Amino acid sequence: MKDTLMFITQGARQNRLHGFRRAIAARLLSYLLLLALPAVMQAQFIFSTNNDGSLNIYQYTDSGGAVTIPSTTNGLPITSIGDEAFRYCTSLTNVTIPNNVISIGDNAFGSCSLISVTIPNSVISIGDGAFSKCRILTSVTIPNSVTNIGDDAFIGCKLASVTIGNGITGIGRGTFEDCNSLTNITIPNSVTSIGDDAFYGCTSLRGVMIPNSVTSIGNGAFSYCSTLARVYFPGNAPSVGSSVFQNDNKPTAYYFPGTTGWVAFSQTAGISIFPWFIPNPLILNNGTNFGVQTNGFGFIISWATNISVVVEACTDISNPIWQPVSTNTLASGASYFSDPQWTNYPGRFYRLRSP
Repeated sequence: MKDTLMFITQGARQNRLHGFRRAIAARLLSYLLLLALPAVMQAQFIFSTNNDGSLNIYQYTDSGGAVTIPSTTNGLPITSIGDEAFRYCTSLTNVTIPNNVISIGDNAFGSCSLISVTIPNSVISIGDGAFSKCRILTSVTIPNSVTNIGDDAFIGCKLASVTIGNGITGIGRGTFEDCNSLTNITIPNSVTSIGDDAFYGCTSLRGVMIPNSVTSIGNGAFSYCSTLARVYFPGNAPSVGSSVFQNDNKPTAYYFPGTTGWVAFSQTAGISIFPWFIPNPLILNNGTNFGVQTNGFGFIISWATNISVVVEACTDISNPIWQPVSTNTLASGASYFSDPQWTNYPGRFYRLRSP
């Protein structure tokens, strides 16, 4: 009887355990169906959850065309586009990204058929290969909010027009490599480094100005840019890697008189250098020295070495009466001007006069 009773008791326990498991399974199924509701409401997206409770686009599942990413779903903000979320969507032609999104992941739109993309001012980071091999993407504007562009971000695109915001401090490895429709590029004064192969193979690039903020240019950064004829440098020579301008027809570098480091630059880069003469004295209206300072309104005057330049000012630009403010001798081709009296006037305008 003990054995029989034990068998019955064990069987009862098994039945209760099976019933408990069935109940848990039913509840779990209901819970999963509840979680699946947002996917039904936004059928073309699969989401994952970020650490702060906001949503990440994990995968795009629809057919493509023009897509506007919603800013929220089920009351939760969409703040990121995940790695490879839209990759290989060859029917995706246009995408509008909402102002909630702060990051675009690695290869997020890689190998898509994008014609245009709108990147909002909320985006801070663009990942490695984010728009790589979007071979019919012809233009892009990178807003000032973006502080980081990943390696190979636009490699192989058909970009003819690129606007880089002034939040970028470095252009990464291969960022614009093989963008062979790119004819010109404006590099903002916030950029301090240009990475290896950054513009490698940009065969339509004809001229480029490297701002005085750039201190290093990586290996092969402008290699095989077959139509690149001139590179302009308003600041001192940056350090350069090997084969930075490798090509059968190498460009010529032009530098401001009074700047330094050009003999070593020419030897390392393997290109000819010449002074860059400008016909008139120039007010450099960028950099930290321009504008309101602690001791007045200031700017750098640039022109030819050891030439005197007079700064004149007036208070009414529509009917100007110009008065000399100071005479500056451009030692090494530049001089800093500061006007401590600028606060004494409701408005003040400046010009330069030379012999």
